Amino acid sequence: MSCFLSNSSLGKKLVMSVTGCFLVLFILFHMSMNVTAIISPEGYNMICEFLGANWYALAGTVVLALGVVVHFIYAIVLTLNNYRARGSQRYAVTVQEPGVAWASKNMLVLGVIVLLGMALHLYNFWAKMQLVEIMGGHTNSLGLAVTDGAALIAYTFSQWYYVVLYLIWFAALWFHLTHGVWSMFQTVGWANDTWYPRLKCIANVVASIVFLGFAAVVLVYFFCPCIAGAC
Repeated sequence: MSCFLSNSSLGKKLVMSVTGCFLVLFILFHMSMNVTAIISPEGYNMICEFLGANWYALAGTVVLALGVVVHFIYAIVLTLNNYRARGSQRYAVTVQEPGVAWASKNMLVLGVIVLLGMALHLYNFWAKMQLVEIMGGHTNSLGLAVTDGAALIAYTFSQWYYVVLYLIWFAALWFHLTHGVWSMFQTVGWANDTWYPRLKCIANVVASIVFLGFAAVVLVYFFCPCIAGAC
């Protein structure tokens, strides 16, 4: 079984699908949590306190990091294998459509942008919240309580360049998901002539919900900083 997952092309794609599904579910959860910061900053801070340096949050962080690493490594391996097998022709799909051509041919580039955005996000938030708490601190370098996530959001997105960078990140994530979500099902044989339009629609809906949810938090806090008392 391990040889199948590591040596065969189908096995590698299956690993990509499983880790991708896990990451999509986490992204939907994280987006839903962030939207709470618009509805109730106090409620969002309660979630931040619940998901602090507790054992279950730390275990989840480790599992998430492992999922990202495995997904990215397998993406690189599959891309290199495809280059060797077909030259410049990328990941082969069973159904071709002009609307997915660009995303499907640039998944690795989009993945790198998503990974860089994640690194920026870890620097802006994780390093100033959970990491500080792990190190035994109660306030970060900005003088904010590690559980005051709403204030940290307000501070971060009061700076226009972070707004731009995050929106670029979310756009790359949208393109990545529009192809990645339906290709997960393609791997298990669902992307036939009947199911392809349905799966493509589902992928677009999921990607759009993620983009709009994350972007709403950034834009609301940029234009209405008073929402978290940052006036």
